[in-house]
Amino acid sequence: MELRDAFDHLTTIRTQLAATERLRSLRAVPVALSGVMAVIAATAQLVALDDPAAEPLGYLAVWIGTAIVCGSAAAIVVARRAHLSASRLDVANLRNAALQFLPSLVAGALFTTWIATAKPELLWLLPGVWQLLFGLGNLAAQMVLPAAARCVGVLYLCSGAWCLWLDQAALDPWAMGLPFAVGQLALAVILWWHHEREVRP
Repeated sequence: MELRDAFDHLTTIRTQLAATERLRSLRAVPVALSGVMAVIAATAQLVALDDPAAEPLGYLAVWIGTAIVCGSAAAIVVARRAHLSASRLDVANLRNAALQFLPSLVAGALFTTWIATAKPELLWLLPGVWQLLFGLGNLAAQMVLPAAARCVGVLYLCSGAWCLWLDQAALDPWAMGLPFAVGQLALAVILWWHHEREVRP
């Protein structure tokens, strides 16, 4: 019984340590890449879609495709670094971060599916809702991100609310491109400053 209690105690300690450690496997480069990709996606929308409201599937393809590419790149880098790390805390931190961000991703996917299949005339809601949910996910993951990253979460909340006020004008490519470019590049700088700068000579 004492051995089992000791294992339970060690598990509790490891979980608490993971909750207070930073997710150091998330690097600045893939995050910065997502900011650059936001600019590319906005430019692609500007060139290819004259009226996103009339071509909802084209709009969704541009932005969901960009999100998948950026999310996959970041996930691969984080998972690879966590796998190669000798510390079990890195793996625990990765799991914690994923669980904290997952509800926002699921909510965004469900809302997007509903808009795409049932209410395409409400497409203009998506930029604001996406940014609000991304901001909430960012804030939910604050336990494993540098404290300064809270500012990025708040930025997304503000830009999301602004997009909702824009109504149909929220489908302008820069209503998505600009906030994500600024937010992700700012987060990349924060990650570099707190995690990567300190290991340089």
